[in-house]
Amino acid sequence: MNRVIILFVIFLTVSGLVAGQEKTKAQPAAGDSIKASPAYAELLLRKTELESELESLLIDFTEDYPRIKDIRMELDLLKAESDRVLSVKPADSGRLTLALGKLILGKLGHSVALKRLLTQYQDGHPSVKKEKRQVEIFEAAIKEILG
Repeated sequence: MNRVIILFVIFLTVSGLVAGQEKTKAQPAAGDSIKASPAYAELLLRKTELESELESLLIDFTEDYPRIKDIRMELDLLKAESDRVLSVKPADSGRLTLALGKLILGKLGHSVALKRLLTQYQDGHPSVKKEKRQVEIFEAAIKEILG
């Protein structure tokens, strides 16, 4: 009799665990709404394009090739911006529009240009000032959307 009760308790415990796992699988993860957003998709598309171009260039060129350096720089910046998007609360995922993705990519383009210019010129150079201002303008628009 005790053996039957123990087996029954084990059965109920295992059944409950399996049922709990099925419920967990059915519920989408909190980050799924973020990864399904147009902004994240835009960033992922750009990352994929850059990685593809990088692989192609690495066949013929070394890490010292200027375009390879630019791609690596942009991928680093893109990673930081992707992490920023992924940190948005799921309740605010409606803010992650295609326009936001395009703003982020615009900022990245100017950030790469700025870093390239800073290897050649001082902070006070007109071209450096112009690119810094462009980065600031894009960042201000991004902050306006993300809050």
